[in-house]
Amino acid sequence: MGLEEKLLGRLAALRPAVGRKVAASRGYTPELPGGWERLASLLGAETGVNKFGEHLVLRRWWEEPSSFETSLETLRLIAPGAPDSAADLRNWLFLDTETTGLSGGTGTYPFLVGLAWWDGGGLQVEQFFMRDHSEEHSVLLALKERLAERPVLVTFNGKSFDWPLLDTRYRMTRSIAARVPEAHVDLLHPARHLWRLRLGSVRLAELEWHVLGKRREADVISELIPQIYFNYLSGGAPDPLVPVFLHNQMDLVGLAALAARMFSLLAGPEAAGADAFEFYGMSRILERRGEASRARGLYTRAIAGHLPRAVGRAARLALARLAKRQGDFELATSLWMELRGALPDGILAYEELAKFYEHRAGEPRRAAELMGEALAELRRARGARFLNTSQYAKARERFGHRLARLQGKVGGDSGTPLLEAIGGESRGLVAESK
Repeated sequence: MGLEEKLLGRLAALRPAVGRKVAASRGYTPELPGGWERLASLLGAETGVNKFGEHLVLRRWWEEPSSFETSLETLRLIAPGAPDSAADLRNWLFLDTETTGLSGGTGTYPFLVGLAWWDGGGLQVEQFFMRDHSEEHSVLLALKERLAERPVLVTFNGKSFDWPLLDTRYRMTRSIAARVPEAHVDLLHPARHLWRLRLGSVRLAELEWHVLGKRREADVISELIPQIYFNYLSGGAPDPLVPVFLHNQMDLVGLAALAARMFSLLAGPEAAGADAFEFYGMSRILERRGEASRARGLYTRAIAGHLPRAVGRAARLALARLAKRQGDFELATSLWMELRGALPDGILAYEELAKFYEHRAGEPRRAAELMGEALAELRRARGARFLNTSQYAKARERFGHRLARLQGKVGGDSGTPLLEAIGGESRGLVAESK
């Protein structure tokens, strides 16, 4: 398809869609792209009909994944504020769309709307397909009817992409009001907490392989899907659309399986066989939801596991923060002492130790010694390029300011002069920072 045809398609999408029945009442009927009957035959799909016209419907039942049990407590770790009804999985409706563009906006059509729900011990998948743009009304009405039956929407990045796009399309019809979900459970952000540090990517296909142990043997590249649909609209063979339907089905199946894994981890990480990364990710989720005691226990489990050094240091800082908040300064100071020489994380550790010894332990001289040690460590870290120029300058200013203040506070003591106690190398840094 040429650039001109693409632009015309975009301009057409900006106008309110006209359903096939409405178009017929106005004296014309949009012509469907050739080959849609072959597509229906290849897929085993049928024609769906409602008051706004027709669209293609494909239904397929998957034996796996099976449903699971959850609780409102676990659900609200992922979807805070969700109503009690959201804990009933019979109300869940998985949603994934394939669209004419990946950036959204008023010129983007969701030409394939994939839905799934647990039924009969497995997963029932249903897909609504627009054979051309005139069938948008029919597809949107069908989706609205499904949402009325199962009002809890479950997506992967659906809060940012799929649902805002669909809501826009409902508004563009000027005749169908969107059915607002009672709750929207988006699994993307908890997936990032749980697995991004280990995998780097939280694309659904990657999570299926590395977390669920199921690899897609063949899959269409997501970025190619809009062009495949445009080619079909312009008269191309419908066959390349078959893998698009399968891709959408696999996304829905993967989403359901990921939900089962995620909820089982949050309900009982030990029973679910969590690894150190998952313990750490769950700790972060629990801490964000105010579950400090549970988070503390899981941070401890994560640290005891095999985490990379940088992640292990971040876990220790988080655990020290919680311990401080709960008044357990014995644990907090031991963790900060472990982190002293590991910059840049050690910057915060040194500062917390200085605060503790000055204000809580009543040992300002010890606090000053730690600041002197910190300044010396700072110089070594800069030479080894562990810190960039900005990090070094900011930390040196803070350490130097605190040490100068401590010097004034303990200068009248009868003990060893403060600047002698902190050592020659750090004395030079104190002078630099003033």
